[in-house]
Amino acid sequence: MHRKTISLVLFIAALVCAGVTPFAAQAQQPSPAAVAAAREVIVAKGASAIAQPLVIGVIESAKNTFVPTNPNLTRELNDVATALHREFDAKGNNEVVDQLARAYAAHFTEQELKDLLLFYKTPLGQKVIKEEPIAIEDGLKSAQRWADAFSEIVMARIRTEMQKKGHPL
Repeated sequence: MHRKTISLVLFIAALVCAGVTPFAAQAQQPSPAAVAAAREVIVAKGASAIAQPLVIGVIESAKNTFVPTNPNLTRELNDVATALHREFDAKGNNEVVDQLARAYAAHFTEQELKDLLLFYKTPLGQKVIKEEPIAIEDGLKSAQRWADAFSEIVMARIRTEMQKKGHPL
């Protein structure tokens, strides 16, 4: 999997795990100053980079929906997608970052966001920005290995218990 794609998936997973979703953000209306501070935090973390793959992915997915049933139009569909990229890439990136900023601002006060921004500007904050995605990726890989091994134990146990009941699986 491409590193940016992995980072995107991990970032979105982290947002979901933290309860930072667009639905949660609608519960509160953060101040414009809090949203602006949140936007700065997102940019400082480099999280604004996740927007581009989302925008590109939506356009390409929509285009690819039409290709299988219209293979003779592939070139024209590619041309339309290219034009849509020129039109929407920057706009879509900004809109995604705005959504992330509103979500952050709904969960953190303006002062907390300012403090967070100060933290991200420190050497430790810079290290967190650099190393956190790698640490999360490593942790998720380890969790997946554990889940695979645990699944084998559970499957064997289910077979054993069902065999005791006269149902070989």
